[in-house]
Amino acid sequence: MATALSPLCRCLWGKHKSYFILQDQRLAVSVCAAAAKRRLSRKRQPATGAPTGQQGTIKWWEEEKREDGVKWSTLEHKGPVFAPPYERVPRNVRFFYDGRPLDLSEETEEAATFYAKMLNHDYCTKDIFNNNFFKDFRKSMTSKEKEIIKDFRKCNFQEMHEYFQAESEKRKQATKEEKLAKKNENEALIKEYGFCMIDGHKEKIGNFRLEPPGLFRGRGEHPKMGMIKRRIGASDVSINCGKESKVPPPPPGSRWKEVRHDNTVTWLASWIENVQGQVKYIMLNPSSKLKGEKDHIKYETARRLDKSIDKIRATYRDEWKSKEMRVRQRAVALYFIDKLALRAGNEKDEDQADTVGCCSLRVEHVQLHKELNDKENVVVFDFPGKDSIRYYNEVEVEKRVFKNLELFMEHKKEGDDLFDRLNTQVLNEHLKELMDGLTAKVFRTYNASKTLQNQLDLLTDPSATVPEKLLTYNRANRAVAILCNHQRSVPKGHQKSMENLKEKIRAKRDAIDDCESEYHDLKKAAKRGSVKEKVNADKKGKQLERLKDQLKKLELQETDRDENKTIALGTSKLNYLDPRISVAWCKKNGVPIEKIFNKTQRTKFLWAVHMADENYRF
Repeated sequence: MATALSPLCRCLWGKHKSYFILQDQRLAVSVCAAAAKRRLSRKRQPATGAPTGQQGTIKWWEEEKREDGVKWSTLEHKGPVFAPPYERVPRNVRFFYDGRPLDLSEETEEAATFYAKMLNHDYCTKDIFNNNFFKDFRKSMTSKEKEIIKDFRKCNFQEMHEYFQAESEKRKQATKEEKLAKKNENEALIKEYGFCMIDGHKEKIGNFRLEPPGLFRGRGEHPKMGMIKRRIGASDVSINCGKESKVPPPPPGSRWKEVRHDNTVTWLASWIENVQGQVKYIMLNPSSKLKGEKDHIKYETARRLDKSIDKIRATYRDEWKSKEMRVRQRAVALYFIDKLALRAGNEKDEDQADTVGCCSLRVEHVQLHKELNDKENVVVFDFPGKDSIRYYNEVEVEKRVFKNLELFMEHKKEGDDLFDRLNTQVLNEHLKELMDGLTAKVFRTYNASKTLQNQLDLLTDPSATVPEKLLTYNRANRAVAILCNHQRSVPKGHQKSMENLKEKIRAKRDAIDDCESEYHDLKKAAKRGSVKEKVNADKKGKQLERLKDQLKKLELQETDRDENKTIALGTSKLNYLDPRISVAWCKKNGVPIEKIFNKTQRTKFLWAVHMADENYRF
C-alpha cells in the first residue's frame, strides 16, 4: 500500500501506521453501525399500509369540501408525450408479396410492421382480425401498391417479424450501463411530464404518454379487431388547464385542437380514437386527490343505499304485480341487478362486440325450468358478458318472477328482447327517483361490499394464524368475484407453479419426518439427565415446530392458488369493494395491510388507511 503513496505520506504511514489502522477500523465500525441503524429503523416502521414517500400527500379527507361541480382552482401541466416518429426498417429487412420482395412506401411499411410484430400471436389466426387489418392496410397504400397487393394470403411478413424478434432480444441482452441509461431517460421524462400542479400541490399524472399507433385488439371477440389505430397528432388533442397557467406548448409546427379551462372536469387532455370513435383522456394518477374523492363518494353512495335497500326491494316486489308491462319488466330487471349483481347493459351497434347486460338480454339468453337439479322455478342465464366472458348461472327465483318471465317470453323468438319495454336510460332514471345518485353500478358496488363484509364476519376466526386469515380473506373476496362474474382463464404458468409448490411441500414433509425421528432419539437421550442432551432436544423440538408452521403455510398457499385459478380477485378489490372494510379487518385481526393491498393499491387507497379504524362497518 505504501509504495503507491507520495514520499511524505510514506513517512507518515511508517511513523503512525497503528493510528491510521485504528482510525480506519473506527470508520468501518461507524459505517456498519449507521447501516444497521437504517435497517433497524426500516424494520421498526409500523405496517400502516401507507406507501413510502407519502409525507407530501394531500390529506383531502381533512379539508373542507368545495362547492358542487368545481374540481380544482388552478391546474398547470406540460401536456402529453407523443409517440416517437416511425423509423424505417433496414433495407435488408423486406416485405414479400407472392414470393417476391416488394419495396413499400413509408406509411405502408409502418402498417406492415404493426402486423409483423404480432405474427406469433393468436390474433393472427383469426379471420376477422386478418380481414380488418388488410382493409386498413390497403388504405395506407399508394395507388401503385394497391394495384399489386390485392390478396392478403400472398403477403409475407416473416422477415420483418424475425427482425423485431431479434431487436427484442437485443433489448433483453442490453448491458447494465445501457439499461441504466434507458432508466435515467425514462425517469427524466416522468419528472418533466409525469406531474402537474393542481391547487398548489404537485400531483402525479396517470397516463401522460399517448398510445402509439398499432393494431386494435379489443376485448373478447371484438368485431373491429385488427383495424389500424392511427398515430395521434397535436391537432387531435384538446388541452385542459387553468386560465392563469401557462398553456403547454404543442410539438414544433403544430397546434392543439382546442385549449379549454374547464374546472368542472378532471381530465388534462382528450382526443377521439379512430377505431371506435371513443373519447380518450389523460387523467390524474389513481392516488391523486381528485381520484380519491371520487372513490370516497362512490362508496358513500353505496353505503347510503344500505339505508334505503329494504324500501326499494319492497317497491320492486310490489311492482311485479303491476298492470303495466313496462313496470313489471323494470321491476324484474331490478331484481336481477340486485340479486345477481348484473350489469345494466347498453344497446350495441353492429360494429361493437355483442356483449350483454340485464336490459339487453334476449330470449336465447334465458331458459326457464319449473324444476331443475332439485330446485323449483329455475332460470338459466347463458350470455356473453363484459369482455365477451361467458356468464352462466342457474338461479332459483321467486315464483312471481318466474311467472313474469314466462309472460315476457310469450310469442317471442330467439333474437327478440326479453325486456322489450326497457332500456338502461329508463332504468337509471327510475333509480334516481328511488334514491339520489343511485345507478345500476351502485347496486353492484353495494352488493359486492356487503358480501365481503358479511363473508369476513362469517369466516374470520380471531384465533387463527395470519396465513389462515389471509386464506379467509381471499375466500371472502372470491365470493364477491363469483357474484360479479370476474372470471379469467387459467394462467399459462399455473400448472408449473403448482408443481413447484407441491415439490416444496413434499420436501418439507420429508424434512419433518427426518426431524421427528431425530427429535424422538434426542428425547430418549435427554431422559438420562444430561443438560447438554436436554438443550439439544429442546432445540430440535423448536426446529420441528418451525418446520410444521412452514408446511402449514405452504399447504394454505397451495389451496389458495388452486381455488383462485379461474377467478380474478383484483377487479372487485380495485373497483367494487369499499377499501375501508379491508383496512378495518386488517387492523382488527393483526394482519399487515401490505398482505392485502400491494403498493399501488395502498397508494390508491391511502385515504381509507387513514379514515378507517378497526370498528368501521360498511
